Amino acid sequence: MLKKFLPNWLTGLLVSIVLFANVILWGTLVLLFGVLKLILPFNIISHILHGAYRGWCKGNRFALWLGCQNIEINIKGNVNRDSWYLLISNHMSWLDIVVLSAIDVLPAPKFFLKDELKYVPFIGTGAWAMGMPFMKRVSKSQLAKNPKLKGLDVERTKRSCRDFRNHPTTIINFVEGTRFTPQKHTKQSSPFGYLLKPKAGGIAFALEVLGEQFDALLNTSIIYQGEGSHICRNLMRGRLTLIKVDIHVQAISAEMIGDYQHDREFRTAFQQRINEIWLQKDAQLFNYYQAKQGSLVANISKEVEAP
Repeated sequence: MLKKFLPNWLTGLLVSIVLFANVILWGTLVLLFGVLKLILPFNIISHILHGAYRGWCKGNRFALWLGCQNIEINIKGNVNRDSWYLLISNHMSWLDIVVLSAIDVLPAPKFFLKDELKYVPFIGTGAWAMGMPFMKRVSKSQLAKNPKLKGLDVERTKRSCRDFRNHPTTIINFVEGTRFTPQKHTKQSSPFGYLLKPKAGGIAFALEVLGEQFDALLNTSIIYQGEGSHICRNLMRGRLTLIKVDIHVQAISAEMIGDYQHDREFRTAFQQRINEIWLQKDAQLFNYYQAKQGSLVANISKEVEAP
């Protein structure tokens, strides 16, 4: 790997150039073909559009290969590119999107994105062209002023998910709705040690629309190691030492599919199911970080005891 032969600053510079050029090149092509698809809705244009999107995914994979010393992808279960999956994951960094898109065994990763991202050049416009849903959180005060806002996310999600029927797809939802930070964790009074509180709505709506077409749920955990606490900055400075992705392939039971918006009993049961998954994920992260800390203590002890 080039990382072994280049200084950190040069590795980081190369990674930054690759990621920037990758977004500009493929983001522009995806946008152009997305607009063309609106004018001429032919299948061939849709296939070209997805080909350009796969080019962006491959560029991300190359950038990660350049910038990280070790990338571990552990998959428990069978995954193939001709299937449909719902992937749920913790959210540590903006880099999560790059990492998940770069896993080549996953069919066409499509993300649930914050509404604000639609205005970001190349990224937001490319996501729009691919038909990805933009989630706009509405507060209770906003709903009180304008009741028409209720249910807009539901319809957006359902419309996007219907469009995904035509191509094998991995629909990716960062269940926490935002990136994890200690400040957000404290503000939420989150009951989890390494996670924010999960938001179940987006998952439920995707399952309601595509539940029978999904082949499995991909329960995913992402972990990073580096010389500093800022994950993206570590990558850009050539100081990211590990990207670890654990994917557990799980069956989607009939109990997980229902009318989340109108059926209160189903909504309560579904939220409880997501909370159980989140408790298991939190325990997994706890075990990992405890083992890492124990290993660090053991290494320090050996150094102290060394003659």
